[in-house]
Amino acid sequence: MDLLGTDFPFHAEALAGKRALICGASNGIGAATARMMAKAGASTVVAARSVEKLDALVKELANLGPGPHVAMALDLEDLAAVNAAVEALLSDGAVHVLVNNAGGPPGGALIDADVDEFIAPFQRHLHASHLLVKGLLPGMEAAGYGRILQIISTSVKEPIPNIGVSNTLRGAMASWAKTLSRELPPCVTINNVLPGFTDTDRLGSLANSIQARTGKSAEDVHRGWMDQVPIDRLIDPLETAASLTYLALPAAGAIRGVSLAVDGGRLRSI
Repeated sequence: MDLLGTDFPFHAEALAGKRALICGASNGIGAATARMMAKAGASTVVAARSVEKLDALVKELANLGPGPHVAMALDLEDLAAVNAAVEALLSDGAVHVLVNNAGGPPGGALIDADVDEFIAPFQRHLHASHLLVKGLLPGMEAAGYGRILQIISTSVKEPIPNIGVSNTLRGAMASWAKTLSRELPPCVTINNVLPGFTDTDRLGSLANSIQARTGKSAEDVHRGWMDQVPIDRLIDPLETAASLTYLALPAAGAIRGVSLAVDGGRLRSI
């Protein structure tokens, strides 16, 4: 599929007039989401720690949609910087779409994790997301439009072996979002997207961790994953981005407080 070309699933102005902040946008699903939303007509602010990658992405986005598209260097573990980013964003107007997304913590059994290992991931994900929502929500409400989206994990529904800290964190994010779904103004929705085995650098690092721990070959690791997935392939990040973009549309205003798996059918739970 050419999801940014002939198979693009949305009208080119579906998000016209909307401004989106996409965190963790330097690569993977975050970058794919920026591309998809830009193609759908949104102006985007792409945020991550890697300015070099963001600058390259902004040039690409300019060819996909009119924008404006800008890069913002942001370390989500620096909560003072998150608050400063909110102030800078609001000086240019409301942000209508917020995509909370950040890299997951290292793998390992939960019982082996020290308490200190929870601090940075919770700051980067839960704490930063909460600050962004609190800061951007008044502008969304004043504009009469808001979409808050989290890119988290299928571990929300079924914990994944050997990523214990990540499982714990993702579950907390899902509960946080569900609670907010009952508290936010009617014009603002909040939803989660749960990626499955997606063709990203993050998946590659997990594969390397499994190889080092078990001695399995890369082919055996990949086959072990695909044996769990009815579609028998890795998911394209743009497929996940399409789900996020749909949830950002006006047409998705009745979808609120859900955790949507984009996993090729891997989850066994209902």
